[in-house]
Amino acid sequence: MNKPSSGQPSRIIPIALQEASEVRLYARSKKVYPRAISGLFNRWRWAMVFATQLFFYGMPWLEWGGRQALLFDLASRRFYILGLVLYPQDLIYLSGLLVVSALSLFLFTAVAGRLWCGYACPQTVYSEIFLWVERRIEGERSARIRLDGEAFSLEKLVKKWFKHLVWLAIALWTGFTFVGYFTPIRELAMAFLQTRMSGWEVFWVIFYGLATYGNAGFMREQVCKYMCPYARFQGAMFDRDTLIVSYDGQRGEPRAPLAKKPVAAERRAGDCIDCSLCVQVCPTGIDIRQGQQYECIGCGLCVDACNQVMVKVGRLPNLVRYATENGLAQGWDRAGMLRRVARPRVLLYSVVLLALTVGLAVSLAMRMPLKVDVVRDRAALARIVAGGRLENVYSLQIMNATEHEQVLRIGVHGLPGLALASDDVFAVGPAQARWVAVRVQMPAESAQSGSHPIHFDITDAAGSLRVSEKSIFLVPR
Repeated sequence: MNKPSSGQPSRIIPIALQEASEVRLYARSKKVYPRAISGLFNRWRWAMVFATQLFFYGMPWLEWGGRQALLFDLASRRFYILGLVLYPQDLIYLSGLLVVSALSLFLFTAVAGRLWCGYACPQTVYSEIFLWVERRIEGERSARIRLDGEAFSLEKLVKKWFKHLVWLAIALWTGFTFVGYFTPIRELAMAFLQTRMSGWEVFWVIFYGLATYGNAGFMREQVCKYMCPYARFQGAMFDRDTLIVSYDGQRGEPRAPLAKKPVAAERRAGDCIDCSLCVQVCPTGIDIRQGQQYECIGCGLCVDACNQVMVKVGRLPNLVRYATENGLAQGWDRAGMLRRVARPRVLLYSVVLLALTVGLAVSLAMRMPLKVDVVRDRAALARIVAGGRLENVYSLQIMNATEHEQVLRIGVHGLPGLALASDDVFAVGPAQARWVAVRVQMPAESAQSGSHPIHFDITDAAGSLRVSEKSIFLVPR
């Protein structure tokens, strides 16, 4: 060891060696056993469960004009939405609908947090349905915990297997209904009874069914915590004036159980009696008293639980409630918090959403239910026919987006002496597409070489529908 130049011995610092400990990067998640609770927000959740599932399971069986009211027929490339018939060329309307949905989600989140997650998300809805089945078969929270902790027995085997059979039945019916939006569900049901479903139909029924079974039966809150991207970027849409489920710490702290004897005023605790009921009812198993957490889906069940406890112990409700950070910090009442809802972000979302919704509705109302595509015959660009006339051949694809047959007439203009040399009247069935071969002629002596723009006019018998499509007429040198 080198010594310093001063001749003084160097100091030796002892190093204490500690026993190495194992650090696990992946810890097994603790199973959440949500407790049943009644109250205002729980009723709202079940109202959304009934509304969404009534629509999902019932809509494919609803008929409209002799066909399925809502059908995405990928084979024939047509989408039927009540009285609308949409073609792939109408993808702009689907894009508009998705933009409106996204802006609605942003608006609701900016106003009141994760309302979609807590009340209408399919993961939330099916988890609630599967949890309801679990409660009916295995019992309430304490009974389920006790059953899972018991050793293997006949009772446990029967309850577990019966629960999973019911889950699988619901999941497979869900997968069958999902496929029924792409294959007419009555035909699908008949094919199932006759065991002649196609391979792809069987695959998607099983795939969607098993996805529902796994997500709602086993993963539940894990989907919301780790798989759903919305839980991660929600913070960008929150601000201090967003109504979120919050715990009033100023009123609730310090926590203490109910005292059997009166206590002195200087020793009095807050309103929270530390019953942990708010944790027991939470679908994601968090403690709302620890502040805002990304796992919170804003369902409000902790509000119902806490309010019931507060009423029983004779204290004011709403210790846990929908509130804003600014409102809690400043001590505002509910009216004061609601007045801050109309802030610039919310107003901007509202104006843009209203404009897009009105624009989409007007565009759909003014949409021309007749579409025409013109394709030139590439086998023969131009030819001289009998009578010394020059002829070009075209194929017109006529798409009828109405629910009744259309009798249409074809006209052409754009060059002197231009006329049709084929039938100009034809019929297209309801919601059908038809290819029509069209021969267009003009006097050869009056034609100048080159390509010349022309227009095809397609009108119905009443003249209420009119479509004009541009093409070119080729004159060889």
